[in-house]
Amino acid sequence: MNDQHSAAGTAVAEQAAAVAVPEAVPALDAAGAARPRGRGAAFVPVALVVAGGLSVQFGSAVAVLLMPRAGALGVVTLRLAVAALVLMAVCRPKLRGYTRADWGTVLAFGVAMGGMNTLFYQAVDRIPLGAAVTLEVLGPLALSVIASRRLINLVWAGLALGGVVLLGGGGFDRLDPVGAAYALGAGAMWATYIVFSARTGRRFPQADGLALALVVAALLSLPLGVLESGSKLLVPSTLGLGAVVALLSSVLPYTLELMALRRLPAPTFAILMSLEPAIAATAGFLVLDQALSTTDALAIALVIGASMGAVRSQVRVGKRRDHA
Repeated sequence: MNDQHSAAGTAVAEQAAAVAVPEAVPALDAAGAARPRGRGAAFVPVALVVAGGLSVQFGSAVAVLLMPRAGALGVVTLRLAVAALVLMAVCRPKLRGYTRADWGTVLAFGVAMGGMNTLFYQAVDRIPLGAAVTLEVLGPLALSVIASRRLINLVWAGLALGGVVLLGGGGFDRLDPVGAAYALGAGAMWATYIVFSARTGRRFPQADGLALALVVAALLSLPLGVLESGSKLLVPSTLGLGAVVALLSSVLPYTLELMALRRLPAPTFAILMSLEPAIAATAGFLVLDQALSTTDALAIALVIGASMGAVRSQVRVGKRRDHA
């Protein structure tokens, strides 16, 4: 990008508008008019986030089963490549009419997506799925604390963090340190993903920006996957499972989250991400036969309570705004 300083200035300004200001971007209908934003409408983006979480965590459980065949990097390549092909075929995004800042946003979104997936699958190749997601979710939680201007969001984030720590068994010293480091790195990339996903949703129509960002992420992961797994990626059964992982872990959740971030402020979205360890524990129990302990159940209750509190706070803010 030739105009790097200008693009960086635009990026900083828009990131401040997207994250620091705790207000949702009005959703527009086909005619460009603002959609109704009543109490029921406030829960629509929440439902989208939860559905996306269910999809991505059950997809991750399937990916764990696929790793012995294709390797961690090979699974990432299959997931992102198939997802990119599907969304490009469905969306057929136009490539003209966008500014350098628009393309810079898509590029950053794709890099964040690729980095998040690569680091996360390196983590689950070394530590249990629940622990990996527990560490990873610290990134969005940190984003919610940094970005929020309301004290109540700090309370909900603190409650969710307590549940995350409890789900991790009170400490992570017994985990593979390399795996734990990968999970923490994935969390940092997840926070970056949240910011640039919201910005991409505002700059590109429908899921066009997501499709283009997935192409970037797939191209970045392709050499790593081929280097690790080679011809193993072309085995029909492996390709089939890879397609399932792509649909569950990329196409559905990324699309749902992109839709949600058009209507939901980034701080609330970040706190809702605290549901991910609970969903991952459930997916591990149902798919990977990982039993839930009483401590796990208590941790799940804490993160769900924190998420419900965040949602109720957002609904109250929306109601006050509607009556203003």
